Amino acid sequence: MPPVIYQEQQPLGQGQQWWKLMAILHPGAELSMSHLTSGTASMQAANLSAVTEFILIGFSTFPHLQLMFFLLFLLMYLFMLLGNVLIMATIWGERSLHTPMYLFLCALSISEILYTFAIIPRMLADLLSTHRSISFMACASQMFFSFTFGFTHSFLLTVMGYDRYVAICHPLHYNMLMSPHGCACLVAWSWVGGLVMGLVVTSAIFQLTFCGPNEVRHFFCHVPPLLKLACGDNVSTVAMSVGLVCIMALLGCCLLILLSYAFIVATILRIPSAEGRHKAFSTCASHLTVVVVHYGFASIIYLKPKIPQSLEGDTLMGITYTVLTPFLSIFSLRSKELTNAMRKTFLSKLFLRSS
Repeated sequence: MPPVIYQEQQPLGQGQQWWKLMAILHPGAELSMSHLTSGTASMQAANLSAVTEFILIGFSTFPHLQLMFFLLFLLMYLFMLLGNVLIMATIWGERSLHTPMYLFLCALSISEILYTFAIIPRMLADLLSTHRSISFMACASQMFFSFTFGFTHSFLLTVMGYDRYVAICHPLHYNMLMSPHGCACLVAWSWVGGLVMGLVVTSAIFQLTFCGPNEVRHFFCHVPPLLKLACGDNVSTVAMSVGLVCIMALLGCCLLILLSYAFIVATILRIPSAEGRHKAFSTCASHLTVVVVHYGFASIIYLKPKIPQSLEGDTLMGITYTVLTPFLSIFSLRSKELTNAMRKTFLSKLFLRSS
């Protein structure tokens, strides 16, 4: 590997503010953006040595805990994987669940499986290895897939909020507005939106020059720690532009979900019977819980008092939105109807085999 030339770094300035706000809205962003830096002036071409690989050092500060982390994260990952597969299999096999809400829930499970698959297997391998280098292209691919599936997840949550709004506020028009063709289009546009966001973010970050050092202060290729390694006069502009695009997309999702539930709550409160209000709200409980886990959990973490972030702090923060949040979402996705369908589907098959 060619020698890496180090360059003096300065704070990014305004760009870090966008990433800090983005961290409150999305589990994939980090408070540690206060450390973002950029190069002061372009160096002579002859003196630059481009980085061809990165070294992920996120867990290097926990040498005695890596085996414990590996076992814990492996169990959580397998549980999350099994839970999402069971959800999809139940929805697919139970005809009573062939409704728009459960179609969106199935798509949400797929996006969550793919999001964690882009990050966790590599993280588990690094926990058992002393060679944590990742090639330039592999790093770009990991960022692309993590952002694609992460934003798809957010867009699908927004679509699910719209579905609940139509079901409760406009029940007579539900079959027309949420037709099979309309639901398929909403799911498809959510995936297209995630794909566009992944392409925009990844292409913007990896058109920068990385001239050293090549140690990524994280356990996967994420925007904030990679921006710290970039050099050139345009790093601050790229950081602010990418942060602005991401925050507009995520803030739009949050506002649409909040607006949907504002109308839902107003409609539920006008229902005269307590039983009717309870039944209407119970149809939203599963989605609302996932939204709270997806956004609220990150807000509690990132709205804490501002303190200098260490490598240990950055790593532990990253675990919350790559491992813990998907793990908790499994418990949030289970509605009463889905749980009963799971028992009916799998327990009946188990009894049939035993008899």
